[in-house]
Amino acid sequence: MSTFKILIIGAGTGGMCLAHGLRRAGFEVAVHERDRTRTGGLHGYRVGISPNGARALRACLDDELFGTFVATTGRAYVHLTMYTEHFSELVGMCFDDLPHGEAAEDQDYNVSRTTLRQVLFTGMEDVITFDRVFTGYEQHEDGTVTAFFADGSSDRGDLLVGADGANSRVRAQYLPHATHSETGLVAIGGKLPFDAVQAAALPERVRSGMSMLFDRRGQFGILHAMRMPWEPGGAPREGIGSDDAALLAAWPGLRYDNTTDYVSWGLSTSRRVTPADVLDRRGTALHDVAADLTRDWDPRWRDLLAASDPSAALAVSVRTSDPLPAWRPSSVTLVGDAIHTMTPGRGAGANTALRDARELRDRLVRMRDGELSRDEAVGSYEEHMRRYSALAVRESLEFMHDDVDRRPLLRPFSVLAQRSAMRVVNHVPAAKRRMARGLQKVRDSELV
Repeated sequence: MSTFKILIIGAGTGGMCLAHGLRRAGFEVAVHERDRTRTGGLHGYRVGISPNGARALRACLDDELFGTFVATTGRAYVHLTMYTEHFSELVGMCFDDLPHGEAAEDQDYNVSRTTLRQVLFTGMEDVITFDRVFTGYEQHEDGTVTAFFADGSSDRGDLLVGADGANSRVRAQYLPHATHSETGLVAIGGKLPFDAVQAAALPERVRSGMSMLFDRRGQFGILHAMRMPWEPGGAPREGIGSDDAALLAAWPGLRYDNTTDYVSWGLSTSRRVTPADVLDRRGTALHDVAADLTRDWDPRWRDLLAASDPSAALAVSVRTSDPLPAWRPSSVTLVGDAIHTMTPGRGAGANTALRDARELRDRLVRMRDGELSRDEAVGSYEEHMRRYSALAVRESLEFMHDDVDRRPLLRPFSVLAQRSAMRVVNHVPAAKRRMARGLQKVRDSELV
């Protein structure tokens, strides 16, 4: 096969995983990223990489870089706990109770988004061009495609992959009929240092795991404790394996990563109970919104919000992709949120994007080997992706819905029933195991 060039718009998780996999397979790859620098942008706090995502990383990264990924993940969670808004336990389980395999790619990983981004940039400095704002593309009769950018530059290739997120400009041009629905929810988040006095006051199970809080109004809170494998100065932390310490010491990406131990929090609530300008607010003004909405929560939660870093505050509207009929494959395709935006309810978004990268890479390798034409390879990927992503979108949506204060007379009884059911589960081992399997299903499923 003659040289085949692939243009990737967006250097997020799915796009960069794909770039690694394609480059290793011998393709020419060019990634165009809108952030101005390698350390630009606020890309969230923590992401859980499930076996679905870990298998994709294992398939697309070289052995050393996959080892670096594992070495840079946060300390494994010990506890998964569901609480009331006053930290009264509803269901408590250990992460060891969640089913998983023995191989490194069959595990769950606790990852800083910033750190994962730097891992995926490693060794790809000659592939990524920063400060490239995509404006549109043109498909040519010879089967090639040209991408255009706001700075007047352009790039021509044989396939263009939109990996540019939920507000994808590639999708807007290619599939203008692809729509999103608002869930009616808004998510507000923040973080503070793990060693802050306010974080130290949290229950020990919170400080060693992932915690969910359910209040009487139907609001949902979440807390993540992130412990990095290096000291604040960047030196490998005592107690990690010698192989991991050696990888960290040699990893050039650490110089771009200022991530230190932290606790992150999130609040999901109805747009109907937030200020109209909530998505435009920043810093302490955003923290104040979250504090007002949770004013009757445990004082330790409110203290956490008050001590959080204003520069790390963010708010997003929770949207989900609408069902989309099949389309004819061509020299343009999409991966990740660019084609299947989903709620964070099941933690499946990043992992589905990673799976997209692996599935598309595998089919393009078959094209390279003469088994498929380009359009057959792209079409096979898109057909398969539509099936498994539809499941992830649907199940993620089921976990998050807007009924905050929608039924003020019935809400107390509904919450009481939900909490009572959780407490029953907490005291019935078989029921707790079923819940654990259900929580893991979408995160570790290749059944479709």
